[in-house]
Amino acid sequence: MKGILEALYYGEIRSEEKIVPTDPEYRRISKKIYEAMEIWKEKLSADDFNQLESLLDLRGQSESMYATASFTNGLQLGALTMIEIYAAKEELLNGLR
Repeated sequence: MKGILEALYYGEIRSEEKIVPTDPEYRRISKKIYEAMEIWKEKLSADDFNQLESLLDLRGQSESMYATASFTNGLQLGALTMIEIYAAKEELLNGLR
């Protein structure tokens, strides 16, 4: 079995493609967005609707960048926390000897 580092190196781990929110509100909100987009599609000209879709795509890209930065920051904080915990363990063990 491949280790996580090797899988990361070969690009086999792409968590953003596998994440499906489990919050029950997610599907309800997604449905509301779909329904609203259908209403706007009927109200707007094809050109205006394409501009709206382009704007929403940009918003999605921005949110994706924010989610990536949040994930990275959280992982870094978690790793630093583990380092600090490990260092404290060594200090505690040395104090017991």
